[in-house]
Amino acid sequence: MSMTTTTEPAAVLEYRLSATDRCDSCGAQAYIAAEVGGSELLYCAHHGRKYEEKLRAIATSWHDETARLDERD
Repeated sequence: MSMTTTTEPAAVLEYRLSATDRCDSCGAQAYIAAEVGGSELLYCAHHGRKYEEKLRAIATSWHDETARLDERD
């Protein structure tokens, strides 16, 4: 008797920021999303890093897509 095994496809990101998501501080494209007090805050890489220490202490989630910046080269 032969058994076949199936492999699950690689996990797909269920949440991806797009070019229309803008930084709450300066309006640049957002690459970081943090949930704080039930609200989503969006930040560009610069402001995300600037506020990261304080935000991570109070955020219930932190979504970072700044690695995408390296993909543009």
